Amino acid sequence: MTQRTAIVTGGARGIGAAISERFAADGMKVAVIDLKQEDAAEVAERITAAGGEALAIGADITDEASVDKAVGDVAEKLGPPTVLVNNAGIIKDNMLFKMTAAEFQAVLAVHLTGNFLVTKACQQHMVEEKFGRIISMSSTSALGNRGQANYSAAKAGIQGMTKTYAIELGKFGVTANAIAPGFIETDMTRATAERIGMSFEDFTAGAAKQIPVARTGKPEDIAHAASFLASEGAGFVSGQVIYVAGGPKN
Repeated sequence: MTQRTAIVTGGARGIGAAISERFAADGMKVAVIDLKQEDAAEVAERITAAGGEALAIGADITDEASVDKAVGDVAEKLGPPTVLVNNAGIIKDNMLFKMTAAEFQAVLAVHLTGNFLVTKACQQHMVEEKFGRIISMSSTSALGNRGQANYSAAKAGIQGMTKTYAIELGKFGVTANAIAPGFIETDMTRATAERIGMSFEDFTAGAAKQIPVARTGKPEDIAHAASFLASEGAGFVSGQVIYVAGGPKN
C-alpha cells in the first residue's frame, strides 16, 4: 500500500493530537498543524520517538497565504497530503443576548473559513494523486446547544460543506466525511465546565448519566473513527456525518 501523508489541523492537543498519533501508528506520515509551531512540535516529537515520521508546522488557518505556505511545505517535505483532518477550532461561548458580533465571527472564521482554505489547498494534491480523504470535525452541537449559537452554526455549516466536497470531488477518488463527537474530555469541555461554574469531575459525571454507554468520550474514541474514514477500505463512504457520541442523536 502507498504510504500516505496526512495533515491534521489543531493537532497540538486533545482530539487532534490523538488523531495525529493514531495516523502515525497506522503508517502515515503526519503534518501536525497548529497556530504555534512549538505546540505542534510536542506531538510531532512523540510520533518520531515512537518510530514514525512527523512535521510540526505553525500556521493561521484563517489566512490564505499562511495556509498555502503550510500545505506547500508539507508537500515538499513529506509528500502530497492526501489525507486531511479539519480539526482546528475555538469556542467563545455566550448566551445569545450577551454574545458579541466579534465572538460570533471569530468562531466561524476558524471552523468554516479555516476548513475551506485548508481543504481547497489540499484537494489539488488529492485530485492529482486520484486519492483523497477529507475528514472534518462537526459536533452534536450542530443540532443546537445552549450558549453556543456561534459554535452550533459553525458545526452545522461543516456538515453542509462536507456533503458538497463529497459531491464535487467524488469522481476524483476523494471522499469527504464529518465526525460529530458528543461529550469528549478535552480542554474545550473543561472550558465549558468552567464557564457554567462546575468542577470538571461533576460535569463529566453529569454528562455520563445522559449517555447510553454510561461514560464520556476520550480523544482516542474519535481517533478510531478517523482511522477508519482515512483508510483505503472506506472508499465507498462519503458525504456522511458520523455521530460518535455514545448513543443516537436526532
